[in-house]
Amino acid sequence: MPANPSKIKSNSKVLKNPLKGAAILRAAQHIFAKKGFQAATVSDIAKKAKVSDATIYEYFSSKEELLFSIPAETIREYHEKNREILPHIQGAANKLRFLIHRHLGLYADNPDYATVVMLTLKGSRNFLKTDAYKIVQSSARNYIQVFEEGIQNGEFRSDIKPYLVRALIWGSIEHLVTRKSLLGKPADLLDLADDIYDTIFTGIRSSKQDTTIHVNVNLKRTDA
Repeated sequence: MPANPSKIKSNSKVLKNPLKGAAILRAAQHIFAKKGFQAATVSDIAKKAKVSDATIYEYFSSKEELLFSIPAETIREYHEKNREILPHIQGAANKLRFLIHRHLGLYADNPDYATVVMLTLKGSRNFLKTDAYKIVQSSARNYIQVFEEGIQNGEFRSDIKPYLVRALIWGSIEHLVTRKSLLGKPADLLDLADDIYDTIFTGIRSSKQDTTIHVNVNLKRTDA
């Protein structure tokens, strides 16, 4: 089971001065997005954050720890907001539309974050061992719960595979966000939210009733 986000601890060093820690993380996110993880240096980040290199190491033991700390608070706030709002939305279909809009909005509103996640973190096996990734797993569970609710209340087909449908949605979103990070296209990610929802919903919605056409044919023989 994914860890409960409320039990996942933040970087204790960052907590000693949250404002300075947040400033360092914002600077790192920007530098990693612009230069890439390998080319970026701690000195680049320190200059952007207007602190010394030594200060960076007071908060983060390595460049990799700094990289893995970037998504922690962003995804935590995103996930907690989803959990707060979802119970007040009626119907699994409406909840699914909300999740897709929120998912795309997360990246649309944070282009540097999107670039770091898609071009660096997605390819890091070490990131899969972090507390931040556990929050990603918990967030992904929201989709599964919505699909299960839709199956139970008859909104979605009973034969759908929730994990496969979630993979289709996440794969579509991540592909679009990656193209946006590399090519600057599509111009507006959120413009595609309804298209993704409509395409997926068409495939998983439950038919209210089968429509059967009955045709009665009477053949009468006539003598010429």
